[in-house]
Amino acid sequence: MAHAEGRDGSEAAGRGADVDEGVGRTALMVAAARAVEAGRPDALARDTYAEHFVRASASSADWPVHPDQVPGGDADPLWGRLGRFFALRTRVFDDFLLDRAAAATRQAVILGAGLDSRAYRLAWPPGCAVFEIDRAQVLAFKRTVLDALGAVPPVQRHALAADMRHAWIERLIAAGFDPGAPTSWVAEGLLPYLPPTAERALIDTVVAHSAAGSALAYEVKHPEKPAADAADYPLHTVVRERIGVDLSALFNREPRPDSAAGLTARGWTTTVRTPFDFTREYGRGPLPQNNDTLAANRWIFASAPAGH
Repeated sequence: MAHAEGRDGSEAAGRGADVDEGVGRTALMVAAARAVEAGRPDALARDTYAEHFVRASASSADWPVHPDQVPGGDADPLWGRLGRFFALRTRVFDDFLLDRAAAATRQAVILGAGLDSRAYRLAWPPGCAVFEIDRAQVLAFKRTVLDALGAVPPVQRHALAADMRHAWIERLIAAGFDPGAPTSWVAEGLLPYLPPTAERALIDTVVAHSAAGSALAYEVKHPEKPAADAADYPLHTVVRERIGVDLSALFNREPRPDSAAGLTARGWTTTVRTPFDFTREYGRGPLPQNNDTLAANRWIFASAPAGH
């Protein structure tokens, strides 16, 4: 099918410095994990674009992008265990989007899209539109890399620059989003970085602009440890020391809202799962460990009520 790709005026070509630092740097970390996963014979997801993002940034150019480059393989806590967690999450949210598309949902919105390339790599049915929202610097870096590869999405892709802590729905509607049509919403690896007020506002916005047949998949963290002790997680220490990403500092430390309960109270059908549930379902991925930051992660799937 013919494709169209929206350009926000602030999505200038070039590398944004924010991609190399802070939360933007975590997008490179996830891209490296996806690249390594793509080289596994039992890959949960294959993102062939991921290694190009990693190599295009000076801050990650020497990170592994293939299993052969990971000493210790799956036993490595960073590119093994945490990497397989990111791969598992990618697969789960991929399946959510493809299942919804197979059920005739032709509109998808990816909130905090980062360096994922779903608009390019998934087997979308004809007639789909994918809206990606993230900061301008991330989208500019992403576009530069994909344009250099000559990548063409098989869908109508609209890349919208916005800070997810602030209003974004008006820009989404201006880009062609139809609030009256069923929508698949995804917030993968986004909400743990947002203040509670921004999480509530995001959920409120999704609910207010979801027609019947819409669904939302998102990730939250509800750690058992006090926020002040989060830096003690062994996995956080490994990530901080090896690639300079301080997850314990990046995650918002304020008490988290129970967004799943809020959706249920509004008539949405919600299911709360752990990553370990899907490890057992798919037969690969991380399993629980002692003092494990991944034990706090929850993946929530919610469907709008009929006649919403």
